[in-house]
Amino acid sequence: MPRHEFEVEMKCTGCSDALTRVLNKLGDVKFEIDQPNNLVWIESDKDVEFLTETLKKTGKPVKYNGTK
Repeated sequence: MPRHEFEVEMKCTGCSDALTRVLNKLGDVKFEIDQPNNLVWIESDKDVEFLTETLKKTGKPVKYNGTK
């Protein structure tokens, strides 16, 4: 399963909590959030565009960095 890296602006734990909530709704993904560095890694077979749109539901700017 590919591991995708995204940059997501997170200024507080509320931001990372919002990301956790939207990603938990997907059910079949593994993810890691690095709030100090504004990075999110998602292991999933889902389409990158779908993952990006899911992260954008938090209202934060999202940038896809590729697979890592």
